[in-house]
Amino acid sequence: MSEYVSASGLTVGYNGRPLIRDIALSIRRGEIVTLIGPNGSGKSTILKTLTRHLAAIGGTVTIDSEDLSGITYKELAKKMAVLLTDRTRPELMTCRDVVAMGRYPYTGSLGLLTEEDQKLISDAMVMVNVLELSDRDFQNLSDGQRQRVLLARAICQEPQVIVLDEPTSFLDIRYKIELFGILKKMAIERNTTVIMSLHEIDLAEKISDKILCVKGDHIEHFGTPEEIFSTGLIGTLYDISPKAFNPLLGSVEMPAPSGEPHTFVISACGSGIPVFRALQKAGKPFAAGILYENDVDWQVAFSLAAEVVTEKPFEEISDEAMRRARELIDACEEVILCPVPVGSVNARLRELINYARNAKPCREA
Repeated sequence: MSEYVSASGLTVGYNGRPLIRDIALSIRRGEIVTLIGPNGSGKSTILKTLTRHLAAIGGTVTIDSEDLSGITYKELAKKMAVLLTDRTRPELMTCRDVVAMGRYPYTGSLGLLTEEDQKLISDAMVMVNVLELSDRDFQNLSDGQRQRVLLARAICQEPQVIVLDEPTSFLDIRYKIELFGILKKMAIERNTTVIMSLHEIDLAEKISDKILCVKGDHIEHFGTPEEIFSTGLIGTLYDISPKAFNPLLGSVEMPAPSGEPHTFVISACGSGIPVFRALQKAGKPFAAGILYENDVDWQVAFSLAAEVVTEKPFEEISDEAMRRARELIDACEEVILCPVPVGSVNARLRELINYARNAKPCREA
């Protein structure tokens, strides 16, 4: 893969007023690059500048080594397809008519579509499951249906770059999954470069090759998902607690209930997660343990529990962990016992469960 889209010293904004300065990007063919950041941070402004919907205030953008400002609109349309959040309201056009607009950069002055053009239009509509909408008036569609029709228009344009601004905004979970499957297929099979903005950071983590973090008047970071999600950058980017987003599970967690724990939860291997979330919803602070740091229960308890008694992976449970777990049990009003597989390494959990049964009221989860 070679560099295909690049920006150097790029400054973007409106009416000559800079919003974000000194943007540097290097995007290869076939890469999926996602812009994330708070509302109003300038993600759409960057995308509109990359697509020449807005003039750059400073710096340069190149596509396939050509300066963006020197490419004619017709030639640019052959290289780049664009799906922005601006509402498209074509008058008296069927869905097939709208999708067919993607072929016009390749037609002559009369705009006549060939048999091959018609096949590409049908194939694009089949790809996003809108062929049955062919004869429907575009203006009478739901927002989600319109989004898919516009995506079909972009696909049949056969772009080398596709730019999408919040493409999942009006899609339900099924079509979000289908959308990302289509984009990944285009990237792999057609070597299409995908540049988009997303609000769903969990999806951005899963689909992207690179992520651009946009905040304030600058780019916070540009790197791989592993770099972005393993360094605490998400908390800084959105001004949230580091516990609010779990990059391993790709889940957003609500704040832990405040106060001293009234309940102690003994669990393992995911059995405690429904209990943790039920207690959080009820506003009841709780403690959990003894959990290994590589246990999926630990991942959620870390965000929701007042305290988690932990042990290192694959180690026998230490005296210190046992002592702290007993102290918390003694201080709590009740213990919730979840199904816990006990083996040779975590054998002392049996000891902790027996202690809890003798010390406090216990209920099974």
